Amino acid sequence: MSRPNLHPLALALGLALALPARAAEPLSSPDWVLCRAPMTLEGARTSAPTAGAAERGTSATQVQSDALDVSGEKVTTFRGRVELTRADQWVGTDAMVYRHENETWESPGPLRFEDERLRVAATSADGDNAAERVRLRDVQFQLLDGTMGNGSAASVVREGERSTLADALFSTCPPGQRQWAFEASTIEIDDARKRGVAQSAVLRVGEVPVLWLPWISFPTTSERRTGLLAPKIGVQDENGFDYEQPIYLNLAPNMDATLTPRWMSRRGLMLGGEFRYLGAASAGRVEGTYLADDDRTGDDRGFFRWQHFSALSPNWYASANLQDVSDREYFRDLGDNFGQNTLSLLDSSLALNGRGRYWSTGVSFERWEAANPAVLPGSEPYARLPRIRGQWLQPVLPWMDLGVSAEAVRFQHDELPGGQRIDVKPSVRLNFGGASWFVNPEFAVRQTSYTLERDPRVLAQRTDLSPDRSTTISSLDAGLLFERETTLFGGDYVQTLEPRLYYLRVPYRVQDDLPLFDTQPLSFSWPGLFRQNRYTGADRQTDANQATLAVTTRLLDADDGRERLSASLGRIHYFDPPRVTIPGERPPASDGSAYVGELDWRVSDAWSVSLAQQWNPGEFGTDLSAVRTQWRFSERGVVNASYRYRKDLIEQTDVSFTAPINANWRAVARWAWSLRDRRTQEALGGLEWQSCCMAVRVLARDYVRDLNGDRNLGVYLEIELNGIGSFGRDSERLLSDAILGYSP
Repeated sequence: MSRPNLHPLALALGLALALPARAAEPLSSPDWVLCRAPMTLEGARTSAPTAGAAERGTSATQVQSDALDVSGEKVTTFRGRVELTRADQWVGTDAMVYRHENETWESPGPLRFEDERLRVAATSADGDNAAERVRLRDVQFQLLDGTMGNGSAASVVREGERSTLADALFSTCPPGQRQWAFEASTIEIDDARKRGVAQSAVLRVGEVPVLWLPWISFPTTSERRTGLLAPKIGVQDENGFDYEQPIYLNLAPNMDATLTPRWMSRRGLMLGGEFRYLGAASAGRVEGTYLADDDRTGDDRGFFRWQHFSALSPNWYASANLQDVSDREYFRDLGDNFGQNTLSLLDSSLALNGRGRYWSTGVSFERWEAANPAVLPGSEPYARLPRIRGQWLQPVLPWMDLGVSAEAVRFQHDELPGGQRIDVKPSVRLNFGGASWFVNPEFAVRQTSYTLERDPRVLAQRTDLSPDRSTTISSLDAGLLFERETTLFGGDYVQTLEPRLYYLRVPYRVQDDLPLFDTQPLSFSWPGLFRQNRYTGADRQTDANQATLAVTTRLLDADDGRERLSASLGRIHYFDPPRVTIPGERPPASDGSAYVGELDWRVSDAWSVSLAQQWNPGEFGTDLSAVRTQWRFSERGVVNASYRYRKDLIEQTDVSFTAPINANWRAVARWAWSLRDRRTQEALGGLEWQSCCMAVRVLARDYVRDLNGDRNLGVYLEIELNGIGSFGRDSERLLSDAILGYSP
């Protein structure tokens, strides 16, 4: 006796999820903290699956029922609790009639279906096995993939590999709480082409239709498919109404592309694109934009970037990062990334690098391009074409390391004379120590040689085109570690005391005749107390006869070892005042550096405080002061407050917060105020509404866009649908950058 064919029935039942689940690329693991609703459809199967979905093709269909009636001619009737199982698939109904002659069956219902991916309920169903046709009526379904996707259809008809859904609906909101839903009058699905077509598709937010499409084609599997992605919409003072519509192109299994037309009402139409590729041991991306005849500037504007990586062997790899921009104002005016308006230099590089256990080496070609009006013409860094570097450091005895670092660079500039530089520094380091102490002496010799180009624009040429510098570098790094158990504020802690001494000796060498290709003073901070050089690059080596005295104390929780408090204080004492400087640099104080103090205090699991202070006892006073505190409250509330001061550069306060108003509403804001300029650097504010299945963010942002004080005001709207995607500007990225501790 033939049995009802479960396979086409299960496929038909699964049709209901085709449109909604693949209407857009799903979000990557969103944290929908408000989702507390139970499943739309409760499980009804009475036994555990006998196998997984992969075994469906080799598993037999089993039928169980309370009663079996074969009295009818060529008719089998199952009554009572009827269950059909095949691997992970299960169908349950109260009755089923199978007619052998024409291979048709029907179930008056109600009927339930369940597998690894979904649950389905229908009021009735019938099918024709010979015609490979199945029909279900009044269908409801529930996805089991964690998105809470669910929906309904008035009817589902499957014939062969084609299916038709009538009056279909999908949402990730529980029934009765439909904040949003996709609806379509008719959906046709072709399994062979893995495509579906929806007629008269509507996206409703609440009861309001926000998007209507008379016709839309979509994929029915997780495979990448060519089609439209969610648009981005915004309004800004400079650009006006801003609409961006990505178009995804699936070119091959290992490559794809995205075309992005972007229309700005005050600038015109800009075309953008991105091409991605993936090989067995390589990957890369090419992207670019082009705006012809900007309506505001009258210029053609654009941007290009190529990024590539290739693993050549376990020890060697090649990389590329080539970038080019049409003008210095491009990112300020047209950058799609909220952080790009502060970008000063655009770097490009080609590199071949190798790394082993005790060595590393590489050759690279590097250049920089001005990407901000604040960068003066001709002040761009020298290009390094090429730069060859290597480092070797290997233990030769348990207490001795031998090493050498070397670099050879050719410097080139469009407006300044270049040259070549070779820098070699062999070293020997001794390692002595135990659990509570260490003493590490180190001795190195640094040799730097140049071959310089003549400047044809200057009459008085330097006479020595091959200057060099040779010096020794000696240092001693020693420290102790003391521990004790203590009780503070009713808690048990382990307190440490870590004094440290660092002595550095570098003889003075006259270096005024050496060029400045890539050398600038390093920002002074706690690590600067223990450096061998206070400059980047090799064009200057500071002279030193100095000792750093520093001490750190920590409080560690005795139960879990977490650090609750860390406080450090240190200063460099000069036995001989440093004499090496670069033009425009303020000479160091004669007796010593500023006192450097740092404090990190986790007052509680919700409240933390950080302080950094640099105080110079001489005439300079406070060089740097920074205070930051953060308080977390409720599930998603956070408040940040900070003060930053650096002498002759900035003095700024910054306050930001995310504050839940109730279970759905949250306010977000940031205010950065320059005390030095007496103006707002950035003001950001908005509201965020989030339910278990969608989020809406409305933000306004006013900020200084350049050093001239020009401002920009933008308003951004984003609608995010759980399991589907988002529409509008990526405001989540803006909030993450602006508010420390923000989480969606």
